[in-house]
Amino acid sequence: MEIDRADVVAEVTTAFAGYEQALVDGDAERICGYFWDSDRTVRFGLADHQYGLEEQRKWRAAQPPLPPGRRLVDPVITTFGLDLAVVTTRFGYVGTAATGRQTQTWVRLPVGWRIVTAHVSEPLPAAPEV
Repeated sequence: MEIDRADVVAEVTTAFAGYEQALVDGDAERICGYFWDSDRTVRFGLADHQYGLEEQRKWRAAQPPLPPGRRLVDPVITTFGLDLAVVTTRFGYVGTAATGRQTQTWVRLPVGWRIVTAHVSEPLPAAPEV
């Protein structure tokens, strides 16, 4: 198995950039278009979870837009062979110190690269030192 084959990394980088742009644009339909259209698609969010793309479509339609100024911090795209990739990044917003974390598993399907599972989280605030 070839890890990080340049052409595959480039394909996933392009797909991930499209997903991020849809997220920043607040385009729920485009966002969901990057996910596998299956009941087995899983997304865990900050305070939510969706099992299946239909649940995610309903959840996304009810969400307000992201705060302005989303920025990615240290994205890493690792590919495994021709058809599997993991994308990890931290993210934040202008004017805030909080940095969230995001992990996605992408798979090449007949329709193209799609996210099959995603997890978004924020670290807990550091406990005060005693």
